[in-house]
Amino acid sequence: MVSYISASYIYPVSAAPLKDGVIGVDSEGLIKEILTADEAATKGITDIKYYKGALVPGFVNAHCHLELSHLQGKIARHTGLPGFVEQVIRQRQAEESEVIAAMEAADRKMYENGIVAVGDISNKLISKEVKEISGIYYHTFIEAMGFNPVKAGEIIKAAIDLKNAFKPLSGSIVPHAPYSVSDELFHEIRTEGEKNNDLISIHNQETPDENAFFEHKTGSFLKLYQFLGLDIDFFEATGKPSLPSYLPELSATQKTLLVHNTFTSKSDLDFAENHHQLLYWCLCPNANLYIEDKLPELKLLQEANVKITLGTDSLASNDQLSIIEEMKTLQEHFKVSFDELLKWATWNGAEFLGIEDRFGSLAVGKTPGIVLLEIVENLVDKPVDNYVDILVSGKIKRIA
Repeated sequence: MVSYISASYIYPVSAAPLKDGVIGVDSEGLIKEILTADEAATKGITDIKYYKGALVPGFVNAHCHLELSHLQGKIARHTGLPGFVEQVIRQRQAEESEVIAAMEAADRKMYENGIVAVGDISNKLISKEVKEISGIYYHTFIEAMGFNPVKAGEIIKAAIDLKNAFKPLSGSIVPHAPYSVSDELFHEIRTEGEKNNDLISIHNQETPDENAFFEHKTGSFLKLYQFLGLDIDFFEATGKPSLPSYLPELSATQKTLLVHNTFTSKSDLDFAENHHQLLYWCLCPNANLYIEDKLPELKLLQEANVKITLGTDSLASNDQLSIIEEMKTLQEHFKVSFDELLKWATWNGAEFLGIEDRFGSLAVGKTPGIVLLEIVENLVDKPVDNYVDILVSGKIKRIA
């Protein structure tokens, strides 16, 4: 049975917005028709449920740490990344029941917040059951880390075992961050990834200390390694920022998500363009403000015309897991158009995860999830350009 819904505007993402458009959707959320108001009238469709606001595709959270949900409210703000990592290590251990309950609650909240797909970082198997029964699609990034080159072989073996344990869920083995992965481990990850054409994700330039470490072997990471009991005498500064130091270690044939990019420069962007054509750039603005109290240079990314996705990071570094809240933060600080934000929040993330045949846009034959952004004021008669500028201030309601 097909039900018909309409709203002040429909934003397919893959096509222009439709004022008073109509969507025909079945009980499984499969879109059967997308019509203009005139087309619906011509077909004699009258039983239409109308909403004040905009109907958009479900959101894609390209970067999350579901495992850390039990740390909500426990980590101090504005410590800088090395301080944040130390706090997480000190407080991460908890009863398994507490960790699972927190993940289940976070998963439900993401679903309510209109999120339909998540790229999730995992270090353990504990999130598998939550993901298996979730209404959200998950791709699990099995994070491999180890700065000691001698241990690269045993680390990649453990990562492969964990990836296999997550099956049949979608997953891939990825490097945690350039400052936590040896050249030897990068090589092992690349070999394994190229064999399976895996998706790759890596935390990139989240703190100025990351660039300082690679350029001069200085900064707060030295204290972090001391806290971890790691001897890094073998490491020699490259004299270059982080990104050009490690990007050649990654395969240019694999889709790769660079996460955070808070301290990425124009020269970094130029280097990336020349060395890797399958890059996506994930922004997690609320986490950046939580940890470093700094946002990426968004204008540089826009001018470079890179593919931007949005993520929430974890509840250890965020007050909520909501892509719409990330959109609000970006709009507040940078005045980004709604159309552009919506593409980052839906299509680009789906394209990176390779699920654009199901998610990312409102189109016939897809089950993308349909989300209503309700509006408080009567904006129905406003021009589209004015309408979208303040639409993000509305409330979220999941329709299908």
